[in-house]
Amino acid sequence: MEAIGRAVEEGRAGAAASARRKLLNLWSTIGVTGDPLHRCTLAHHLADLHDDPAPALAWDIRALDAADAVTEQRVQQHHAGLHLAGFYPSLHLNLADDYRRLGAFDAATEHITAAGEHAHALSPDAYGSVLRTALDEVAEAIRRRDTAKRDSAPGPAA
Repeated sequence: MEAIGRAVEEGRAGAAASARRKLLNLWSTIGVTGDPLHRCTLAHHLADLHDDPAPALAWDIRALDAADAVTEQRVQQHHAGLHLAGFYPSLHLNLADDYRRLGAFDAATEHITAAGEHAHALSPDAYGSVLRTALDEVAEAIRRRDTAKRDSAPGPAA
């Protein structure tokens, strides 16, 4: 998790290509059957390092699949303040946004609905507020059939 975190910070600092390489190397080490928490975290953050929604979608699907294999016990083992239920609003939001940007509005609608159904698990802090705002933004963009990248969307630093 520390190596994943370092690569994510590198990407946020503007070195997206290097961060992607490091995360892909870690993915090779973890493997598709490795610790689901590691796979979920890595795939979730790797998706954010792609401006193109197609590879972002592939990584966001991997993140959701891995989350479905994580246990609450494993999440608590990593960090006592985390809860698995809190992962799902963001994971479904990202998928909704990927599908929306690709013009797959039915799939986007399914995932924005799922994100909303899981929104009760969001914390009442700033992070939860950011995600609630993003849920509203993506839902509105889906309604308008807008495929443009949102200004507030995560992505590689310029």
